[in-house]
Amino acid sequence: MTFKRRSFLKLLPALPGLSFISKSKENNVPARISMRFIVASDGHYGQPNTDFKQFHTDLISWVNREKMQKGVDFLFFNGDLIHDDPTLLYDFKNTISNLSVPFYVSRGNHDKVGLDVWQSTWGYPTNHSFAKGEYAFIIGDTSNEKGEYVCPDATWLKNEIAKHKDKKGIFVFLHITPAKWTVNGIECKEVIELFENTPNIKAIFNGHDHDQDSTKVYGKKPYFFDGHFGGNWGTTYKGYRIVEIYEDNTWQSYQYNPTAAPILNSFTGKS
Repeated sequence: MTFKRRSFLKLLPALPGLSFISKSKENNVPARISMRFIVASDGHYGQPNTDFKQFHTDLISWVNREKMQKGVDFLFFNGDLIHDDPTLLYDFKNTISNLSVPFYVSRGNHDKVGLDVWQSTWGYPTNHSFAKGEYAFIIGDTSNEKGEYVCPDATWLKNEIAKHKDKKGIFVFLHITPAKWTVNGIECKEVIELFENTPNIKAIFNGHDHDQDSTKVYGKKPYFFDGHFGGNWGTTYKGYRIVEIYEDNTWQSYQYNPTAAPILNSFTGKS
């Protein structure tokens, strides 16, 4: 993507007045949520000179509270689970065992562990997909054991998309955004065009850029960022992103600051 193509990209404004309840077209009755999940990124467990243990304690508390109050089907950690030292992975896994919801993970550039260690720790490879009901979730690897920035495997993505072609919607998780629209993004033209040309891909979730909590759009596809809940730089608050899918096939996503309770950078879509 070059600077000349910036006209295709836009940053969606926040919609503070949104009610966050989908309305049925037939009788204007609020539609029920059929699935609700959280995306949180960049905890950087073990990063020196940060209060990383408290960051994780806070997130676990916030997510468990969400589960109790509104319901959460799963939590997704979108990369940089740990900070460089591979031996931290066990401590991270042990720490998040206090979560009251299922969780999934992606590998970030600071998760410098080998494929064998990743597989043995989580039970699935760095490239992975799963389905829940009428929706599929694809996790693409954007780094390696050295911590280099890497474009997702486009051939693997095509195969996984084909596997889930009959699903109402596909949600994709990539730690590093595949467009050079942030300081730390990378150019992965084949990947973003693949997403753009796949009708049932509904959204792509990115971490990595701690200072981004916005929604960016390429063509018709939204790319969501969720700031950070750890680390030593980024947005002034630590938070996460919520996704709610409704029984009428509409869905929405918004960024949430759990310490001040404001809802930020909202987006609505249809399956």
